[in-house]
Amino acid sequence: MRNSTHVIPFKVQFRAGASYFDQIVYASKKAMVSGQLRQGDPFPSVRSLSKELKINPNTAAKVVAHLVSEGLLEMRPGLGTMVARLPDATAIERGELLGREIEAVVVEAKSLGIELEELLTAFSNHWQRLTYEAHESKAEKEGKEKR
Repeated sequence: MRNSTHVIPFKVQFRAGASYFDQIVYASKKAMVSGQLRQGDPFPSVRSLSKELKINPNTAAKVVAHLVSEGLLEMRPGLGTMVARLPDATAIERGELLGREIEAVVVEAKSLGIELEELLTAFSNHWQRLTYEAHESKAEKEGKEKR
């Protein structure tokens, strides 16, 4: 596990069987949706990502380029890469964005014999945990700003 540092403002837990690219993109998105990274916050440079996470610079560049292409990051001349404003979308559009991931979860749940009620409870628990972590992170950040 490689934790956040003063340069990398989110945690990445590398697991065998998944690409570094996918895991870093996931960790970045998680930090954004949980409120750990907010609009206007600086995002680590390719060099910082590469050095701090001990990954190939090409992988780091692909991560940043991917997040920029998804509209989650924006490049600002003279300022660097910043977290962009998360786009407004309808409930249907937001649901469609998760279509592939939801299908994978449903397939896995069915293969494990998990019923819909159990799956909804698991989703609810994860939702609440991330919401709690976002509030904790926000409170920590505000506490540091007051010092």
